[in-house]
Amino acid sequence: MSDSQALSRADAPAPLDERARDYPRIVAALDFLSAHWRDQPDLNAAAAAAGLSPSHFQRVFTRWTGASPKRFVQALTHASARRLLVDGASVLDAALETGLSGPSRLHDVFIAEEAVTPGEAKAGGTGIDFRWGEALTPFGTGVFLIAPRGLSALAFAAPDRTDDALADLTARYPGARFERDDALAADWAGRIFDARAGEAALPLALYGTPWRRQVWRALLRIPPGCTVSYGDIAREVCSDRASRAVGAAVGANPVSWLIPCHRVLAGDGRLTGYHWGIERKRAMLAYEAARR
Repeated sequence: MSDSQALSRADAPAPLDERARDYPRIVAALDFLSAHWRDQPDLNAAAAAAGLSPSHFQRVFTRWTGASPKRFVQALTHASARRLLVDGASVLDAALETGLSGPSRLHDVFIAEEAVTPGEAKAGGTGIDFRWGEALTPFGTGVFLIAPRGLSALAFAAPDRTDDALADLTARYPGARFERDDALAADWAGRIFDARAGEAALPLALYGTPWRRQVWRALLRIPPGCTVSYGDIAREVCSDRASRAVGAAVGANPVSWLIPCHRVLAGDGRLTGYHWGIERKRAMLAYEAARR
């Protein structure tokens, strides 16, 4: 996810009757893009498949899906290229296999999608210089892990258990290097929790599988003060049969609060497992409800 869009949320969807009316054209467009994304089709080609002018198609597609046609193709390209890299393909081969002109275009796609280079994604964080630090937050001591392009993790801990929180975070990136910087952590705490900071987007550098990042993006769309179930998230990203897999991806969320996994409840409304403690999850929901 890009630096400028890391925490931005999609515009409100179009009215239900309008989305229903647009559905046949959206299906035609999705079929076309899913079949031809390796050709990197331009807006004119996708609009023709939907039977609309380019400008009208751009508006309809973006309102219906929450992403532009270009962004949709980029997401398909990125997911396929990432699978190729993980399976051992070179950066050049992954670029050409996904219809891009070369490594530089693949680099641009990866920076836009997850703020890491193709090489960094292939290595799973190996060789990256992280800085980490402790800082006070409304929910106890925060342990922050910051990559060169943004925040990679935020954990919470009791004052005497910060070593455990740090070990949990660093274990996710065994090949990386870590340097302590409490001043930087305090700066991030202010940007995140200071009311005067407003709702400005903050850069995230997330290292995870395409499936997990898809679930984490769904979490970003839950408004403050609202809650959803694991089944709701599963239906949004694929199928209600994927609730168990969604639960695992939610539990693996490395950035607490900003990626609001605390807003996900069991199907019967119970507060279920939270990596940083049920009491903290309850406090977060109360904090958001009061501010709302």
